[in-house]
Amino acid sequence: MRNYDGIIFDIDGTLSSTNALIFASFNHISKKYLNRTFTDSELIALFGPTEDVILKKWCGDDYEKARSEYYEYYSDNHHNMASGYPGIKELLQKLKSAGLLLSIYTGKGKEAASITLRKIGCYDFFDMIITGDDVENHKPSGEGIVKFIAEFNLDPRRVLMIGDAPSDIKAAKAAGVKVASVLWDAYAREEVLKLDSDFLFHTVEELEQFLKLNT
Repeated sequence: MRNYDGIIFDIDGTLSSTNALIFASFNHISKKYLNRTFTDSELIALFGPTEDVILKKWCGDDYEKARSEYYEYYSDNHHNMASGYPGIKELLQKLKSAGLLLSIYTGKGKEAASITLRKIGCYDFFDMIITGDDVENHKPSGEGIVKFIAEFNLDPRRVLMIGDAPSDIKAAKAAGVKVASVLWDAYAREEVLKLDSDFLFHTVEELEQFLKLNT
């Protein structure tokens, strides 16, 4: 029995293993323009605003040049520092073939989101892609989820948010939809486990079996 008509995915840590690439890209810029590097924890603490907002704050008048260099590095190193998780592309293909509406809701900006989705071969599966550039209020706001629901006139009770971060859980609850937390690459695993997700999945295979029964 189909319990969901629409499914929303986060990108980083959910569809693709991009955290190491993100950290390296930011440090590529910070070394040149700030003469320092940041730890993973320091960079994670900056997450929320898009890459462009962070770069603008860091680089000021050099922002446009730094921005270009950031995305060049991010794109050029994607093949050896990031990838889609095994089974994800096939899962999205099955959901699409079953007639589900699929959306992205990510804190990444439009350019980085597009690069990653295209590099992992998943861009064309999505009916709507909502990035940090498309909302006024970033996660943990549920604004991006509400946009998807409104665009396709969906019942929130029949929409599922899938993500790896505490902000995904909070956004889903704010928008009144169910949330599945995936733990195959969660950088905030312990915090996620403390929050009240509707579903928890440790592998792509577990998620696939759940969706097979519910979509």
